[in-house]
Amino acid sequence: MTDVISRELIYIWYYFDVQLRQIFWYWVIGMAIGSLVSVFAKDEIHRLFAGMETSRWGIAGIIPACILGILSPLCMYGTIPIAASFRKQGMREDWLAGFMMSSILLNPQLIIYSAALGGKALAVRIISAFVCGVFAGLMVRLWIRRHIAGLSGDVSFFRFDGFEERASRDTHPDLLVRYLKNFGRNVKATGVYFLAGILLSALFQRYIPAELMTQLFGGDEAWGVLMAATIGVPLYVCGGGTIPILQEWLATGMSLGSAAAFMITGPSTKITNLGAMKIVLGMRHFIYYLAFVMMFAFVTGIVVNILV
Repeated sequence: MTDVISRELIYIWYYFDVQLRQIFWYWVIGMAIGSLVSVFAKDEIHRLFAGMETSRWGIAGIIPACILGILSPLCMYGTIPIAASFRKQGMREDWLAGFMMSSILLNPQLIIYSAALGGKALAVRIISAFVCGVFAGLMVRLWIRRHIAGLSGDVSFFRFDGFEERASRDTHPDLLVRYLKNFGRNVKATGVYFLAGILLSALFQRYIPAELMTQLFGGDEAWGVLMAATIGVPLYVCGGGTIPILQEWLATGMSLGSAAAFMITGPSTKITNLGAMKIVLGMRHFIYYLAFVMMFAFVTGIVVNILV
């Protein structure tokens, strides 16, 4: 019995070590760039978004709002107070919807992590996050117009009551120290999930037959996309932690469309993000949000499988 356990531990360590060597530097570089953006560019990104209030972008403002959302390094609980302050200043809600949706799905750090999945998967992730943000903005715009036409009173889609912008933690006068502290917080926040993701990937490699993964997620069938979209709901905890798992699944037969669906539903339904969205949306709009995410993920997966 001891020999069997020792043998299995050796196998798991082998798979763990191989996966770690493949993805470790993507994780480090992702944190390094994420901290650079957070310390030196975050305020500028948010200033550019706030500056759009006086522009005449109209509905087209959803496009730059989504781009700035992707570039923003904040988590959802950091993004919502920023959005709340913008709303108080008169920011359009369709722009806010695009900014928040794209920010949920992607950030500079996660872009670098996702490069470990290959160029096609990275491109799909960036494009789908942007398009999802655009559609979210358009849906909110249509909802507001319908309620204005119906003269139904308050037409606000979001409820930001009680959310105040938090003071920045990057305040040390020495820029290098400020950067290193931010980098350290990134390591603390993502390190455990990153290693857990590699361990799960090693366990999948050792104990889950590749043929099963192909049956579940392979091919161009809608079933595989639906399964990936569904499993993204309970499995996604941290972006960095899911990259090793996706890397293994793609190598063992997962279609790119199924991966795209997983990369949309995962961050959109992560428990912390759901808690934040429930607060600012209310129950009715929160249900709309979940339906939108699941439908968009499913359609995106089908389209990616057809085109790629």
